[in-house]
Amino acid sequence: MRGGEASVARKRFGQRLFLAEFTLQLRPSPEVGAEGTDGRALDPRAQMGKIVSSDEVPHIQLNLSQDDRFAFIAEWYDPNASLFRRYELLYYPKDGSVEMYDVKNHRTFLKRTKYDDLHLEDLFIGNKVTVFSRHLSLVDYGDQYTARKLGSRKERTLALVKPDAVPKIGELVDIIINAGFTITKAKMMVLSRKEAMDLHVDHQSKPFYNELLHFITSGPAVAMEILGDDAVSEWKKLLGPANSGVARADAPGSIRALFGTDGIRNAAHGPDSFASAARELELFFPSSGGHGPANSAKFTNCTCCIIKPHAVNEGLTGKIIKAILDGGFEISALQLFNMERANVEEFYEIYKGVVAEYAEMVTELCSGPCIALEIRQRDPQKVFRDFCGPSDPEIARHLRPGTLRAIFGKNKIQNAVHCTDLPEDGLLEVQYFFKILDN
Repeated sequence: MRGGEASVARKRFGQRLFLAEFTLQLRPSPEVGAEGTDGRALDPRAQMGKIVSSDEVPHIQLNLSQDDRFAFIAEWYDPNASLFRRYELLYYPKDGSVEMYDVKNHRTFLKRTKYDDLHLEDLFIGNKVTVFSRHLSLVDYGDQYTARKLGSRKERTLALVKPDAVPKIGELVDIIINAGFTITKAKMMVLSRKEAMDLHVDHQSKPFYNELLHFITSGPAVAMEILGDDAVSEWKKLLGPANSGVARADAPGSIRALFGTDGIRNAAHGPDSFASAARELELFFPSSGGHGPANSAKFTNCTCCIIKPHAVNEGLTGKIIKAILDGGFEISALQLFNMERANVEEFYEIYKGVVAEYAEMVTELCSGPCIALEIRQRDPQKVFRDFCGPSDPEIARHLRPGTLRAIFGKNKIQNAVHCTDLPEDGLLEVQYFFKILDN
């Protein structure tokens, strides 16, 4: 990019960063179910209906056999109106098409359209799916037939990687994914003593309580919401016995056996019951609109890396993180985001009118969950941009075969990672994710 254009674009980016941060201080908390706009537009980019209870959801009568489609109630957060909008999502497995109905206005929102990026295995309560760049949370079944056919043992639980195991976060993410779990939320956090006390409230009477609090607040931890069949018990089984020494004897392949040291420094934590999982997830990822523990971003000597949605969906997150750490770089902040198109367009504005693939780049980054990282360079001789390699993976494989894009990229759009191009933009891009979008 030409230097003058980059300077102007980034100046505007910085101004918006300041204004957005200032606006956050003035904005009232979102009210779930508050009244929105008139909802006249039926375009999928238009606004959608407010939250209603399951009893208020109208059943859509179709001239089709029940065997031909599955129905779900989905929610989408409208950032412009600061409310959730709800609609019915219909999926037709025979041809992979989708259809959507506006619940509030009782009318078609999206006509039946073939959509190759949604699959039957993605459809379960609690999951987030992306339909034409719009991120939807599946909150309920749309009818009894779908509940009977697709109802499963899917549960969500907390996977907390403790400070002693954060340097091995790449391997741990790989283990979680390979065990069949879906990571739906993730954030590197620094816990306060109060937050640690809330987490370990059940251990207050234990002799090791103060040591436990001191350890869990001694450095960043990574909290994840994971989804899977019988997730609570399966995650506990994967963790192994609480004491790492016992784990090495009784469950040598478990996480605590492989990565833990003792009963306190035992790599990771998991709730003991479904009720505990719900309580602990609420502490880290509040559903009420709260913020949870602070992220671990340092905003000094940093640059930005984004693991793109295609790489996340292909299960490459752990491998990419491990490669970055093995390359001698520090990951000082990490968070999963589902980005709206408007945010991506703002973030990528520097490339608009300059890079021919701009539109495709935007579509890719808002096509599903991505992982934002704050990268710090321990060795001043190492440049993270060089470690990522040329933007085109084919060129990277010829010229820089050991780089991230050469190893994990597919094409110029799906090239595994975004990295900051200009050194002076590193802090701006990190602030955009960990100061603005995190709020």
